[in-house]
Amino acid sequence: MLNSIITQDQDGQNLFNAISSFFCTFGIGNLLRKCNAQKEKGVPVIDIFKYKLCNVFADRSMYMQQKTGSFRESFSKNTFYRFLNSPKTNWLRFTTLLSKKVADTVEPLTSDDRVNAFVVDDSLFERTSCKKTELGSRVFDHTSMKYRKGYRLMTLGWTDGNTFLPVNSCLLASTKERNLIGPVEEYDGRSLAAKRRKLAQTKGPEVMIELLETAQKAGHHADYVLFDTWFSSPAQLIAVKKLGLDSIAMVRKSSRVYYEYEGKQLSINKIFGICKKRRGRSKYLLSVNIMVGKDEKIPARIVCVRNKKNKKDWIAFICTNPELSEEEIIRIYGKRWQIEVFFKTCKSYLQLISECHSLSYDALTAHVAIVFTRYLMIAMEQRRCEDDRTLGEIFYFFTDELADITFGESFQIIITAMIDSVCAIFQPTEEQFEMFIEMFVGRLPDYIRNSLAKAALSA
Repeated sequence: MLNSIITQDQDGQNLFNAISSFFCTFGIGNLLRKCNAQKEKGVPVIDIFKYKLCNVFADRSMYMQQKTGSFRESFSKNTFYRFLNSPKTNWLRFTTLLSKKVADTVEPLTSDDRVNAFVVDDSLFERTSCKKTELGSRVFDHTSMKYRKGYRLMTLGWTDGNTFLPVNSCLLASTKERNLIGPVEEYDGRSLAAKRRKLAQTKGPEVMIELLETAQKAGHHADYVLFDTWFSSPAQLIAVKKLGLDSIAMVRKSSRVYYEYEGKQLSINKIFGICKKRRGRSKYLLSVNIMVGKDEKIPARIVCVRNKKNKKDWIAFICTNPELSEEEIIRIYGKRWQIEVFFKTCKSYLQLISECHSLSYDALTAHVAIVFTRYLMIAMEQRRCEDDRTLGEIFYFFTDELADITFGESFQIIITAMIDSVCAIFQPTEEQFEMFIEMFVGRLPDYIRNSLAKAALSA
């Protein structure tokens, strides 16, 4: 993805042009002001933001740039860290508003029938030492199934099936005091800093709903919310439904989670065991309509498919839109994989984990927002390079120009050029010329003669 922006030229002109175009198109300066990122002394905030954004494309960190004398910015190191540590900047709102602008650019490029979806997942934001890092915790890593030091980066994304856009996020600390390693700073409960830290110590399912509500208030919309087994409890499915959104999630095979099937409360394993499975090469094994919840019930559909890694095993998906076909449920859920690619890209290429060593929770939040901005810029540049419709009106002018030069006209140009060449070399008489044309047209395939006849009638 980085190759779409970074080129081999030494002066980095293409990189500069791409970043400047992104800043102008999406009004980064105005968004920073809306989110209360304002200069305190004399250095414009957008200059510091642009430096931090572009530093990933440089071959040296800020520390090494200062050591080698290649740091030529108009601000000092203290100004830079004061910008990151500011507790007043609403980075959650910034990424939400920016992603909305990018989504408004991407969404018209696809048909109205295409399904757009929110994707929710978390990933380990690891820190080697958390004793002095604010809210540093021992958090459970679902990949290694062990406790690690750091945070869980809860992320909400938006996808049209082709382009994935990170919308907003929250660095989750542990909700249990015994798992907290770093200090906990006290702030006025009415301040943004206090609300940010309160959200960080909220349980994951509640944070997921908060992120979805923030996205909806900013104008984001999607047809479905996709998430994995860690958030697919009945209570979570009902909470998402109350937001006016349907869910497609992988079902956890738990004996303690029940669904109403034919008037009985049964676990997913019991439902799979008593129902007749489809045979042969069917795309799915089982499809049943159930009710989710106890006091508040909503209809849903469970679809079970074979596990490709283990043919004796099976995987279950649940969708709160029972009218959706089994094939569509499986197909749409496949879009969730894009958030895994997003996490891998941010960690491996955009220095999500390795770049920022700050001890402040505000600075870590700012760093995550800037990494998200890097990804948004690259995703937009990649879409622009691959999809000609991003050219806007120019694309339609091009297609109109191609449509104006019809098949009949282009074929007439070829025939005229050929006839001129024949006349110049052989100098035939008028009768020989007409005979040549008649024989030439008579030897053409039927579909070409029909197209020429239509072109002649329309002319």
